[in-house]
Amino acid sequence: MFLALREMRHSKARYSLIMVIMLLVSFLVLFVTGLARGLAYANISAVENMPANYFALQDDAEHTFRRSQLSGTALSTAQSIAGTENAAALAVQTSTVTAEAADAKADITFFAVDMDGMLAPEVVQGSSLTNASQGGAVVDSKLTESGITVGSTITDQASGMSFKVQGVVEDSSYSHMPVVYITTADWQTMKSGNVPPGSDQQSAPYNVIALKASSAQAAEIAGKLDHLETITQKQAIKSIPGYAAEQNSLQMMIAFLFAIAAFVLAVFFYVITIQKTSQFGILKAMGTKMSYLAWSVVGQVLILSVASLAVSLLLTFGMNMGLPDSMPFQLEGSTILLTSVLFVGMSLLGALISVARVAKVDALEAIGRAGA
Repeated sequence: MFLALREMRHSKARYSLIMVIMLLVSFLVLFVTGLARGLAYANISAVENMPANYFALQDDAEHTFRRSQLSGTALSTAQSIAGTENAAALAVQTSTVTAEAADAKADITFFAVDMDGMLAPEVVQGSSLTNASQGGAVVDSKLTESGITVGSTITDQASGMSFKVQGVVEDSSYSHMPVVYITTADWQTMKSGNVPPGSDQQSAPYNVIALKASSAQAAEIAGKLDHLETITQKQAIKSIPGYAAEQNSLQMMIAFLFAIAAFVLAVFFYVITIQKTSQFGILKAMGTKMSYLAWSVVGQVLILSVASLAVSLLLTFGMNMGLPDSMPFQLEGSTILLTSVLFVGMSLLGALISVARVAKVDALEAIGRAGA
């Protein structure tokens, strides 16, 4: 490490330029990662924040909530196994609502839930709904950007039903659309026109059952009901429309950024290593161990990558503070740690090429070249 620090101090301009390049690359990786995570959260936050680890739905729905239809019998069976407080019905429907006072129109997703159950939304502004409430709604805070606030009246274009906004929740989106929570009674009223006469209207509206259960209980529920399966929360999230395609594209982009970063850094340090072939040869002739020379090269890469990563983190958080609210961006501690470890790891991996080059340096040949 002594040799690495002395060389970096002697060639400040050279290593400063390399650090700038590493800084830009690491900043790009972190920023794109934050955008990817932000887009993911804007797509799935309503499901990700649910206190449920399993979901029960029809086995032919391909894990998609809106394709499933469950009966009241399925809910009763699930509650008898997992407990009444650990199983709750959820109805999902995308729609468009208007707000005359705000002269606004917005695409939303209706979530109909039991307001006494575990899926009841946590209101941050206004008041909560109760099962006795009629014509009330709790909306995601994103709708406030359209001028819809507590006290506003929104109208569902499909059914013509109107709801008065009683409360606002945060971080509740589904398929990139803000969620509007309503009671199951209002939901059944909304959907009653689509239920055939004489059918079980109680069962028609429900799409999925959210469960807080063990794996054994989830398997038992699926085994007791025909044409029903239970999936994990992660499986449910991956099946949200557009989520998998969006994230796969972004993850591929991030993977290429890591690969490009490793290649660029490997080339830079390899060129520098070639330029120092004579110096390495002289050091070898003086009896310097290969392990010391290898640690010198790796030490330089480690110092530069960690320093550039620290600065890029500051730039990323600074950029995040200046981003508009409409641009989703999220960097969690675990994501930062994983991205940082991968970046430093890829940098060190690229440095191994330079170490291999140093190992092949012949002391006599290098001294002869230096003398010439």
